[in-house]
Amino acid sequence: MRATLRWAQADFRAHRGEALFVVLASAGVIASLLLAGALFGYAANPWQRVFNQSQGAHIWLHTRAGADTDAKALAAVDGVAALSGPYRTAATTVESRGARAGVTLRAADVEPPQTGRPLVAAGSWLARPDPGDTGTGPATGSVVLETSVARALWAEPGDTVRVTGPDGAPHLLRVSGTADAAEPRYQPGGAAGIGWVLPATLDEIARADTGQSVGLRLEDPDDTDFIVQRAVTVLGADRVAEVTKWQQARAEAGGDDRLLGTVFAVFGVGALLAAALAASGAVGARVRGQLRDIAVLKAIGFTPGQVTRGFLVQHLAFALLGVALGTTAIALLGARIPGRIGEAAAVWQDLPGHTALMIGIPGGAVLLIAASTGLSAWRAGRVPPVPVARAALPSAAPMTALGKRALGMRVPPALVLGWRAAFPRRGRTLVPVARLALPLVLITVALVAWSTLDQFRSRPAQVGLAAALTVRSEQPAGPSDAELEETLATVPDVAAVHPGAEMAALVPGQTGTITLRGLGTARQPYPSAVVEGRAVAGPDEAVAGQGLLDLLGVRVGDWVRMTVGGRPQILHLVGRTIEPESGGRVITTTLDALRERDPRLRPAFHALELRKGADPRAVSGALATAAGARLEIRETPNPADRLEPARGVIGALIAVLALIGLIELLTLIGTGVRDRGRDLLALKAIGLTPRQIGAMIVTAAGLTALVSALVGTTVGVLSGSWLVDTQGASSGIGAGIAQPPPLPVLLTVIVGAVLGAVAAAALPATRTARRRLADSLSETL
Repeated sequence: MRATLRWAQADFRAHRGEALFVVLASAGVIASLLLAGALFGYAANPWQRVFNQSQGAHIWLHTRAGADTDAKALAAVDGVAALSGPYRTAATTVESRGARAGVTLRAADVEPPQTGRPLVAAGSWLARPDPGDTGTGPATGSVVLETSVARALWAEPGDTVRVTGPDGAPHLLRVSGTADAAEPRYQPGGAAGIGWVLPATLDEIARADTGQSVGLRLEDPDDTDFIVQRAVTVLGADRVAEVTKWQQARAEAGGDDRLLGTVFAVFGVGALLAAALAASGAVGARVRGQLRDIAVLKAIGFTPGQVTRGFLVQHLAFALLGVALGTTAIALLGARIPGRIGEAAAVWQDLPGHTALMIGIPGGAVLLIAASTGLSAWRAGRVPPVPVARAALPSAAPMTALGKRALGMRVPPALVLGWRAAFPRRGRTLVPVARLALPLVLITVALVAWSTLDQFRSRPAQVGLAAALTVRSEQPAGPSDAELEETLATVPDVAAVHPGAEMAALVPGQTGTITLRGLGTARQPYPSAVVEGRAVAGPDEAVAGQGLLDLLGVRVGDWVRMTVGGRPQILHLVGRTIEPESGGRVITTTLDALRERDPRLRPAFHALELRKGADPRAVSGALATAAGARLEIRETPNPADRLEPARGVIGALIAVLALIGLIELLTLIGTGVRDRGRDLLALKAIGLTPRQIGAMIVTAAGLTALVSALVGTTVGVLSGSWLVDTQGASSGIGAGIAQPPPLPVLLTVIVGAVLGAVAAAALPATRTARRRLADSLSETL
């Protein structure tokens, strides 16, 4: 063992440059994996991220109007770490661009609180009014809206919204910003949104009719139910109107977490495999570069076991050192990286699972590197101790007839020899191509996810979102159906108006409910996004989402019986559609089909198709002007809104995968130059110039990258489309939503990979071309 350790120390001193490359490659791989883990946690836990950053409250208590909150008594409850508030509140209705939403206004200071602090996403927080401002303008105050309610109202910083207080008096407020809060989101027809105003502004809107809200941050979140009981007892059950807990808010965002987590988990596994292959490739290249030393060791008496143990111990030490460097660098400097990556690294430290990933990712990488290093060390132990044996073997396949013909046709020798060097034999060709193609496969899969998100924005009709707006007439004195449709048709940029109604229906056996939707008429059917079967064309025909087909265990072509209001409804499923709402558990027919069962059925809403390029906000404003306050206008929910955090993460993930691919590429280039050293000297001896030899090395690297990019992008498009469609089917939306990246984007990936390979090979090619003409023992071995 002492001889093995002494040889390992001497080998390290003699090959410090190669050892440094192995250590840095391992450190870069581990750093890339940890950054990928940070990005996954950042995107897959949006609620938890907001909760940690804002020091969110685990419990929110909302009292009735006129009831006070004893803050000192609440703070004295065992298990309460901090309070947020209490804040005076008032229930209001906010209108903007024809949209209307219930909003609970809270009186807040110009300095956001430390506990339960809203995170400003756009614009700015509340500011003190200018002493010179007399308040005679159209907007007499400012408001910060929670992000979900701001999106429902199409409100942005700088807009003016109409606020109706408890007394029915209207007030105009300017939106100073939007903010994220770790509380239940706004739901149309359900939970009210949140807005923050200055105390003076709240006094103008609701002078006496105000309640209070107070948030409790706990020492142990598992004590939530117990402390809720204690807090309600302290305040008095008759004073508490509502209690919201952190589990409720997290559950509402749980669908987003699962969807993003599933998609990014696949990226994580692939990135770990690609990174392990890159690190093990660097180790294997170093072993192959020391075949002469191995032969000498065996000649002086080292056994195969000693050689194997020596390489294994040495390279495991390098791997552990690289893992330690990479982990320490991310832990200390990750938060200082500019952009989304640095933000994710900073937030990741407070997210659940951070410690497990900080230990698991490096540990898993070390195990994979150890397995590949053990294989390379075992091969090193089998190296024959006779140097001439390897020199006597041909290092490459003979020149093919096609290559000879190409040289006879005056094709540049660098191109012909570069092709021969890149693809010497079938086995030796597939391994480097596959290793370099793996990061490109993952990059292409990420681009498929990016293109699918873009499709929801740019081509919503193809994913079941043909109607951009929904209009409801809720007031008893509202217009009749004919008058409403006539008013809607006169608004510019409205291409079609589809009357509709929705109702709950019992499935066979009455074990659950689904949504039965009548939309459009037989004369003007609604353009559903049909991906299987056909659209509705006759009476009693319907289309359904994947979630409904899975729930009932039926398929296209079957008849479905359901119960609506105690009456049976039988429909023929003629197609499957992309259905983003209600988990796909929706069956859609025409309004005329529903009127056959209930002739007195009136439309509950009207879905508006807009002309291409029309702005829904502008159309909503025009509708509000044309119909006054008699209409409630809502934007059709888009699943892309929930997945918006994934866009920046996908871009950062592509950068991480590109770094892993670069490490793999450098290893392949170095290995190729070392393995073909004797051939390069022979080519120089027969008359090739240094420039031609350098061009041959660059050409070989470029051709290898080209083939790898072609294979990687092709496999990535197929596997990415399958992954997205599978996820869509499991979520109920349905398969058929995957959108491959545009051809120019794929060509950019291919060209970028080739140019990166050429640039990475330029320096080794220059150094190799300048070597002296000598066929020494080190080259033959």
